[in-house]
Amino acid sequence: MQAATAPRKNELTNPLENVRSRESLISAEQENGTVVEVTFPHANTRFRPTSPKPPRKPRNADRRSREYLTPAEVESLIKAADGIGRYGHRDSTLILLAYRHALRVSELVSLRWDQINLGQGLIHINRLKNGNPSTHPLRGPELRALRRLQRDYPSASYLFIGERGPLTDSAVRKIVARAGRKAGLPFPVHPHMLRHAAGYKLANDGQDTRAIQHYLGHRNITHTVRYTELSPERFKDFWQD
Repeated sequence: MQAATAPRKNELTNPLENVRSRESLISAEQENGTVVEVTFPHANTRFRPTSPKPPRKPRNADRRSREYLTPAEVESLIKAADGIGRYGHRDSTLILLAYRHALRVSELVSLRWDQINLGQGLIHINRLKNGNPSTHPLRGPELRALRRLQRDYPSASYLFIGERGPLTDSAVRKIVARAGRKAGLPFPVHPHMLRHAAGYKLANDGQDTRAIQHYLGHRNITHTVRYTELSPERFKDFWQD
């Protein structure tokens, strides 16, 4: 009777064969140690592991001390954007409007020219996130910027467009962040800080809380009170020296 042939060395040391021989979840590395294949019990399908999870995004509080800009910082942001590339005027105008009318980035990119009345100096704001729409007056700086923007893009339906159509939320975030770096602001800037900047500016000017609520489009006034709560105007008479 012929003796049984001894298993080859590769068959003994192949970890995947060991995985198949056991009825449990086992992972086995290939010889290079970089690829892992997993065999599940009673299944012929092998799966490669997913890539490592990216590092967790830092909290806003760890990146910046506040989530709004001062009027002076907004002005420096507008000036910086105007000096970047061939779309400088478009970019500075979108920052100006986002600030003056407390626009969310999604409200900003969806602005159409049929919402603008340059003759009467009005802009109709369609609020998102279940907010209340409203009509705001346009002041001189905005009117001048919009008239030039209309001359630059005479056939556009949307106010802010690029080479492929209306700007996206992501494009606006990059524009604002780039302007913040060029302006030398000591923290990273994002578009929603312009909405907060408008709220705090109006509160610091002593505007009525209910009027600020309607201007920002808040349905619930509790969202507006946070701006007035941080206004230093409430404390201006605490010391008389």
